[in-house]
Amino acid sequence: MTFSIKRVYAIFQKDVKDILKNLYVSTMLPVPLVFSFIAGREDNPPAEAHYIAINLAFIIITAFLQCAIIAEEKEKNTLRGLMLSPASTMEILSGKSLLSFLFTVVAILLGVTISGYQPANIYIISIAIIISIIFYIALGTLLGLVSKSVMEASVLMMPFLFIFGFGTFLQGYIDKYPVLTFIEYLPNIQLVSLASEVEMAGGIADVWSQLAVITMWAVVAGILVVTVYKRREMNE
Repeated sequence: MTFSIKRVYAIFQKDVKDILKNLYVSTMLPVPLVFSFIAGREDNPPAEAHYIAINLAFIIITAFLQCAIIAEEKEKNTLRGLMLSPASTMEILSGKSLLSFLFTVVAILLGVTISGYQPANIYIISIAIIISIIFYIALGTLLGLVSKSVMEASVLMMPFLFIFGFGTFLQGYIDKYPVLTFIEYLPNIQLVSLASEVEMAGGIADVWSQLAVITMWAVVAGILVVTVYKRREMNE
């Protein structure tokens, strides 16, 4: 079966119509922008200040929105209809992810405009952000698939909001609590580390390890999504 853009677009259109009736987006979208405004008020803020807003956009908009979209489909029992339709797994997952991807890109572009963030190497940063978006979409999809309702999905997302949204604040405790060393390998921390290297005129050779770690998170999350989705498809 060939990949059909028409099927993907049809799924995307349905999500757009559904989300316009939901206050979720309108209430969540401004939150990262508030932190962008705070960062923008500082004189020459460090990269970390900009990435508090960017990482919040990833978890609040990308993951939360994606999780809510999938969980709502399950709650309404319409996900089963998609699974039984002629659309392939990749078409369904792509269509269900497109809205989250676009909202995230818009939120980040607005955020960096407000904060005045101008990375030294826009190409490396863009690659890292796109890979990060893929990871957070996969995370949201995975949590949506294992949730029974939108309310349950929101509760499941709370620990991830803390870890991926504000994980940078935990770095100061690593020396005191060595068990927290794993925090340094989280995708949000790796993204901040990559951005800091870029600001010091670092090239792709200097940030390949951070890119590799973020990519690994995205690949593992994607594999888990496909596995859980296929299992649910068989159970249905």
